[in-house]
Formats: sequence, C-alpha cells, structure tokens
Amino acid sequence: MQQQIECTRSDAAEDQSCEPPSTGRAEENDTLRPAEKKSFTKWNDWQWQIRNRIRRIDQLGGYISSITSQAELEKVVEKYPMAITPYYASLIERPDLSDPIYRMSVPNIQELYDPMCLSEDPLEEHCDMPVPGLVHRYRDRALLIATTMCSMYCRHCTRKRIAGMRENSISPRRLRQVVEYLNMHPEISDVIVSGGDPLTMSDNAIESVLIALRSVPTVQVIRIGTRTPVVLPMRITDELVNMLKKYHPLWINTHFNHPKELTDDAMRACAKLADAGIPLGNQTVLLKGVNDDPMVIEKLCRGLIQTRVRPYYLYQCDLVRGVEHLRTSLRKGIEIMEYLRGRVSGIAIPTFVVDAPHGGGKIPVLPNYIISMSPTHTVLRNYEGLMVNYPEPGFESSTVGPTVDSDPDVWQLASGNADAIVPMKNPRMKRREKIEAKSKLVEESGLLF
Repeated sequence: MQQQIECTRSDAAEDQSCEPPSTGRAEENDTLRPAEKKSFTKWNDWQWQIRNRIRRIDQLGGYISSITSQAELEKVVEKYPMAITPYYASLIERPDLSDPIYRMSVPNIQELYDPMCLSEDPLEEHCDMPVPGLVHRYRDRALLIATTMCSMYCRHCTRKRIAGMRENSISPRRLRQVVEYLNMHPEISDVIVSGGDPLTMSDNAIESVLIALRSVPTVQVIRIGTRTPVVLPMRITDELVNMLKKYHPLWINTHFNHPKELTDDAMRACAKLADAGIPLGNQTVLLKGVNDDPMVIEKLCRGLIQTRVRPYYLYQCDLVRGVEHLRTSLRKGIEIMEYLRGRVSGIAIPTFVVDAPHGGGKIPVLPNYIISMSPTHTVLRNYEGLMVNYPEPGFESSTVGPTVDSDPDVWQLASGNADAIVPMKNPRMKRREKIEAKSKLVEESGLLF
C-alpha cells in the first residue's frame, strides 16, 4: 500500500512538487517558549511552522514542562512518527493525557497495544485502488491521495500505517494515470482530494492537481479534505484562497475534534475560505478522553456553526492499529446523537457514521425513533420521549374504534386508537398550558394581545 501511493525515485525526478523527506531538524529559535514564539516574526509563516515541526521527543520540552517515560515514547515514535506544529503545540494547557490537544498530538505508549480486531488498513483501501493513489469505492465518487505529508500526524489517523513514513506528493505520471482512469469512468462525478493533507503542498502543486481534475469533463465537484485550518491556520493565505476559488464548485471538509481547536486563528482561516464562496464541512472523529462527552460535542457543533462550518460527520474511530486506546463504544456515539437532537438546530447536527471494515463504506448509525409499525400507523418517538402515531396513506379515521379512556400504550398508537403518549413533566407541554391559559383569559375578557 505504501509503495502504491508514494512517489518513487523516478517519479520524484519527474515531479517538481515532490517534497523531500523532513530532516526533523528545527531552526535556532526552536528553543523559544510558546509565548515567545507567538511574537516571533516568522510565527505566522506556514512554511516556518512546517520546518519547525516537533519530530523528536526531546523537542517537546520546549513546549511541555514535564515529559515522562521518554524512552517508551521514543519506541512509539519509531513505529508511528510524530509531527506537531509549533502552533498546535502552543494550545496544550496541561502536559498529560487529560488535555485533549496533548492526547491527539503527543505519542502514547498505548499505541503499541494491538488487539486482534485491529488492522493496518481496516477500510481495505488498497483493494479499491485501481491506479496508484486513487481509491474508487463508491460508484459516483473517488478519493485521490495527493500527498503522504501532514503538518501534524494525529495519533488517531486512519492511515497511521503510512503517516510520516515518507513525505511525498503525487507525481505527474501518476496524476496522468488518475486522469486517464477518471476519463474512462464517467460515472465518477465527485473527487475528494485527500492525503496526508493536500494543503501542505505548495500552491502550484495544489493547482496542478485541480487543473488535472478539472480537465475531466465528467468531474462535477471537487472536495478537499484538510486539517490545516485546525493545526496550521496560517496556511490559509490570501494567495491560496484566490487560487482555490478559480476551481468552483469546490468544497472543503476540515477536521475539528474539540472546542479548544476553535481558536481565533482557526476561525479566521475558515472565514477566509467561506468568504471565497467555498462551502465548509467538518468531520469529527469520536475519541475516548477527547470528545466522548455530549456537552463537548454540543459546544463544538455550536462553535462550528458560528464559524460557518457545517458539522458533517461524527466518525466512529476506525479499527486501526495503534488507536485502540482512543476508541469508544458505538453506544457512546448513539448517546451523543440522542443528546444533540432537540438541543441544537438541525444544521448543527452531524451524521454519526461507522466506516465499515472490509471497505463496506460509511454506515449511518442513529438512535431508534421508530417505535412500532402497523399497516395503518407508524409510531414515532421524538427527543423528549413524546410518542405519536403517524397515519399511513389510505387510512380513514372512521375505520378505527374510539380512543380508550385509560392511559394509551404503544399498541393503541399503532392501531390508531390514540394519538400520542406525552411524558410527564414535559417542559414544552407546560409552556403550551400557559399559552392556552393566557389565550383563554384573553378570549374571556374580550381583550386582544
């Protein structure tokens, strides 16, 4: 798999966009503390941020006061490389696993624990790769792995098997192979540009990919998956945005996992993209100890909407080797979805999905809102626990007997003998009672509102 998606030496000779592997060496100012770095003139230079990524455990000391078990963590980095931008490292408030930023970016010895149910490529992307770098799983869309480089290597990465192993971009030869395949398969109308993170490439390299995809007449929509607004917001430059908007319809999905990532810098980066007419979506991964709390997800979703980013997916963590300590139960995700419904507007509620093993694709997982079904009625439940019957087409109310005097049950709703089961102490019903009482009082007094 790694050989299929990375540039070979001959590719690199042909492709000016291929990036050399990072040396892991930082510039002299790497010893500056985070507060000092923020006032450093190069802090907002995204290329400086990438050159100064934290790649070694001993470098963490400049940002985190106490790192224990360094020898153990070095074993983790040998297997799963580390890269943290100075910007993202500066968001760490506590130097331990209780800090969500720390937990998503700093290696953990638990990454070396691999139960049998995990695999390096649980989505079997290599099996759906007809040409190197292009995953064709769904009939009408394909995913292009444009680079293997990220500005930060998330500890929960679904492509952990290749993250940081070698940092290269797609070669012109392989890009031509992708274009040939797309031309031969006109059913593909939607291409997702992914990686790695495609926005770590130079503007010219990104544009070469967009030009190639736009050369295919049947490709209608291009999407870019990126975490740069979160971990490297200074990458969203005016020059980048002006280039991207030439290739509409273009969509961007980013990857905020926690409200603490919604910094002023990140929100400004998203605003630039939104102002350029680029619709923004967000794909959150449900992570144990990071965001597996309904109120944390609620705060994140509200913050995203304020930032003009639509919560798109809430992902169950994939069955990837090295991430078992971050996996939650499916039950936890359903609990969160149950909590969100009715508390935030529909535009702020993502779809909870499981990207199924063996290349099964995304499967939505929802709380059960259908309680019962009969030929004449379907019983539905809302977020409050209110149950109502929904008459099916062709149902005539006269064909059903009168409503029973006793408290209704689900059977009576399904048969049409009752309309609703209202939970006790329902706040909305109490508001209705007050409104009804007020209306009655006005009606009796002859006054108008």
